[in-house]
Amino acid sequence: MRGVVIHAPRDLRIDEVALPSPGPGEVRVEIAAGGICGSDLHYYRHGGFGVVRIKEPMVLGHEIAGTVAELGPGVASHTVGQRVAVNPSRPCGHCRFCREGLHNQCLDMRFLGSAMRMPHVQGGFCQSLVVSAAQAVPIADRLSWSEAAMAEPLAVCLHAARRAGPLLGKRVLVTGCGPIGVLAVMCARLAGASMVVATDIAPEPLALARRVGATEALDTAHSPAALAPYTAEKGSFDVLFEASGSEAAVRGALEALRPQGVIVQLGIGGDMTLPINTIVAKELQLRGTFRFDEEFALAVELMGQGLIDVTPLLSASIPFESAVEAFELASDRSRAMKVQLTF
Repeated sequence: MRGVVIHAPRDLRIDEVALPSPGPGEVRVEIAAGGICGSDLHYYRHGGFGVVRIKEPMVLGHEIAGTVAELGPGVASHTVGQRVAVNPSRPCGHCRFCREGLHNQCLDMRFLGSAMRMPHVQGGFCQSLVVSAAQAVPIADRLSWSEAAMAEPLAVCLHAARRAGPLLGKRVLVTGCGPIGVLAVMCARLAGASMVVATDIAPEPLALARRVGATEALDTAHSPAALAPYTAEKGSFDVLFEASGSEAAVRGALEALRPQGVIVQLGIGGDMTLPINTIVAKELQLRGTFRFDEEFALAVELMGQGLIDVTPLLSASIPFESAVEAFELASDRSRAMKVQLTF
């Protein structure tokens, strides 16, 4: 079969890859759609991010959905032909964090399309993929392949919302309106936030944030002081979802947070220097959020029930044979929010 393989920065190829057979407890899924994530773009542009670097050819992709094509020995939970979204996380189930229920912190995690370990974990941008049966989550008939492939980024934001705590009636600020930021707006609204203000430095993502429920969308490139009205009397917002990974965005948002406000850091952009005196004096709570766990199944359920509609984020579906074209489009924020490959 064929897959989308990264060899080096800007060296993305359609290669022949081995056709897998499922082992005990596994299923083979024929992939229908796969979304290009920010981490995929980092591999494409730079060969990795931080200390994570490609050391061998790797199939990219972890936002995927498809059809169960083959069952491994002992699998009774699925049927051939079943439509599923694929959870890219495969925790070991045995380490101390798995035993504590913190599967996203697994010490031996195998995450699709990741160069964090060697040999690398091959990803889902291929015509067929073997995963554990637990990773193949059945989807509702109403969902398209494109929607089902959005379960992973939606799960990331649902986990972030849980890290924030109760949002009912809260005033929420979202900085950065890429796919994760826009989904964070939607999750905050679903959780009952009374106000959701979004910021970005480009007009196109801000327009989408307004479309999916942001009370206000502020262009901080053209209006650097756009958050100033929210800084009076020590700040207005109860919760910040920081999705840009930008130190400037974090610093600008801290003044708009009220005392004892919660910062949920979603964006990863490298090390930052933060004003600790402000965090101490306002008793702000800084919380990390990493991937997801049971929120993947929740994401599938919420989309299946029509409680979250991800279709406004879907910019284009491009055949995987034109992966370079798709990756270039996904790199252009003025033209695309979420670009997906079809298989």
